[in-house]
Amino acid sequence: MIEVERLAKSYGSVRAVAGLSFRVGPGEIVGLVGPNGAGKTTTLRCMTGIIPADVGHVRIAGHRLDEQPLEAKRRLAFVPDEPRLFDYLTAHDHLVACARLYGVRDADGRIDDLLREFELGDRARSFPSELSRGMKQKLMVAMALLHDPQAILLDEPLTGLDPGAMRRMKERIRRSADSGKSVLLSSHMLHLVEELCSRIVIVAAGRKVLEGSLDEIRAATAAHGTDRGLEEIFLRVVGEGRTEGESESGSDNA
Repeated sequence: MIEVERLAKSYGSVRAVAGLSFRVGPGEIVGLVGPNGAGKTTTLRCMTGIIPADVGHVRIAGHRLDEQPLEAKRRLAFVPDEPRLFDYLTAHDHLVACARLYGVRDADGRIDDLLREFELGDRARSFPSELSRGMKQKLMVAMALLHDPQAILLDEPLTGLDPGAMRRMKERIRRSADSGKSVLLSSHMLHLVEELCSRIVIVAAGRKVLEGSLDEIRAATAAHGTDRGLEEIFLRVVGEGRTEGESESGSDNA
């Protein structure tokens, strides 16, 4: 379970996130969508403890991040929008380091399985500079899954992948949810969100403007028609969700 309660974060006079609340249940994939500067990346960073929230709480599998950070983070995995890897560690070294940090049992077997699953077996001894953008992305996801987290945060997980790898990554995300994990997926690829997510949280200017399944969102905006896709709904809702004088935060470009 992922729980976000009244989360708020400001950068000086700019409020990036303003009282945001939502939940992701076990076995659920929830989409977090919004325009550039809506506060999505700031929200994800607060949820992982990378930056502290000003107000509000985050719970991961029942553990409050501010009160039990180690317990919360042991159950959490985060894949950022840009791969962050160590220049002088090979792909295999990255996985070994993660296994040691999290105390993963049967690490060798799990590492071999993940390298094979993400088609990195022949690049296990390669350094990041020798990997393509898509390979780096797959390595980041493999690292995130290694310790079998209960909650997974994904920020643009398909960036850099070819069509075949995209399909396999989508299948992997579904399998993770089917195994009982809570998955929060943030992406500008609205067709991906529409395809994978059981619920969608739309944010603008740091605030939640709409939440629900696609059918519930259609019903809530029925005045504009009931057969629209997420892209059309998103464009209407984001325009209507902003209040006069609000602008996109320069501190959050996702």
